Amino acid sequence: MATSRKRNTARLHLLTARQVQHLEDGDHTDGGGLLLRVRGESSSWVFRFTSPNGRRREMGLGVAHRGSVGQAGDSLAAARDLAHAARETLRRGVDPIDERDARRAELRQVDEAKQEAKERERWTLARCARDYHERVIEPNRTDRHAKQWLSSLENHVPAKLWHKPIADVEPPELLEALCNLTPDERARNVKNEKLPETMQRIRQRLDAVFEDAMFHRRCATNPAAAIRRKLREAMPRKYAGKFEALPYREAPALMARLRASPGVAARCLELAMLTAARTAEVLYAEWQEFDLERAEWIVPAERMKMKETHTVYLSTRAVELLRELRAQKLHPTIVFPSITHPGQFMSNMAMLAVLGRLGVRDATTVHGLCRATFSTWANDTEAARPDVIEACLAHNEADRVRAAYNRAEFNRQRRELLAAWSEYLSLPAARVIDLHAA
Repeated sequence: MATSRKRNTARLHLLTARQVQHLEDGDHTDGGGLLLRVRGESSSWVFRFTSPNGRRREMGLGVAHRGSVGQAGDSLAAARDLAHAARETLRRGVDPIDERDARRAELRQVDEAKQEAKERERWTLARCARDYHERVIEPNRTDRHAKQWLSSLENHVPAKLWHKPIADVEPPELLEALCNLTPDERARNVKNEKLPETMQRIRQRLDAVFEDAMFHRRCATNPAAAIRRKLREAMPRKYAGKFEALPYREAPALMARLRASPGVAARCLELAMLTAARTAEVLYAEWQEFDLERAEWIVPAERMKMKETHTVYLSTRAVELLRELRAQKLHPTIVFPSITHPGQFMSNMAMLAVLGRLGVRDATTVHGLCRATFSTWANDTEAARPDVIEACLAHNEADRVRAAYNRAEFNRQRRELLAAWSEYLSLPAARVIDLHAA
């Protein structure tokens, strides 16, 4: 038995440290499938075996260090340990190469997960917002507006949320952050009746930040978009659905200044005022929607809130404005093309910028100016029946509203109402004062 054990050991350990140091080119076996492979200046350990599926395979066990007898001995011992582990794996019916590859893949996944976690920690909401601000806002806005854009987020988003990884921000906590301004901020906004506008503006800017972060794979969801309806529901009832409107007595004076302002954005805002249209209806208008001979604008259903085609009856000034724009040939299909991004529609920020240049950005919103101001004027002055006013605003275009009236007569009244609004907006300031004094 002793002799048998010695023979077995000899079959497994055929090389000495000195041989490992001095052997020349070729494959030199140490027994049990372990080989020293020497190729010129390079040498390595190889384990040759038959896998459980019957394939003959070779697994590299690393470089054979042969600089000295000591190095050769250590390298040989390490190789024998690795070969022994591989043989034990084979006894379990597992291919050692497959097991090694699986272990390496698992380690790679762990490393990748750690790297992703580090990357996620690195891209906080603050960092994403500043990155978006630097790439998108600063190049396309005035210095004043660009600074205000970022500072509004820095001042209103709580520090705990602001410095949180953007991928970890959840809709409920974002909603809570926007609904819970500091006492001083809430008091200031309520006093100036800006609470809904402030909350919505911050949400819109965060919406852009999250959307950009999703595009760059820094987060998977957009909580700012998810809370849009919830934010409106969470507003104090007195502010719910409120859009700041300019008092209609001030509208003619503003219109005079607006008409004196150059630029496509100013014309876009003017047309929106003249037609009481929603922002998106005007911004994305195309020339094919207009029949200037009939003085009509057919807004397609997909761009309408009620998802019904809406006919806008154009006043004389509205037709003049559109003819002037068409003569400029700014774009073959888009009525209000972007100046900074050729071939694209104008940004909704362009009209806000016009309000800023006119000095009324804090007094009204585009929506409030174009729709709420018109609605208040029309109802206060009884310029038309309520259903006619509502139809001009496209609040309800269903046939049941018009069923009691002759369709042609109803449309004539709508045309007359918008014409009267255009005439009112064209009044000089002195005439407006006399009119309301009377």
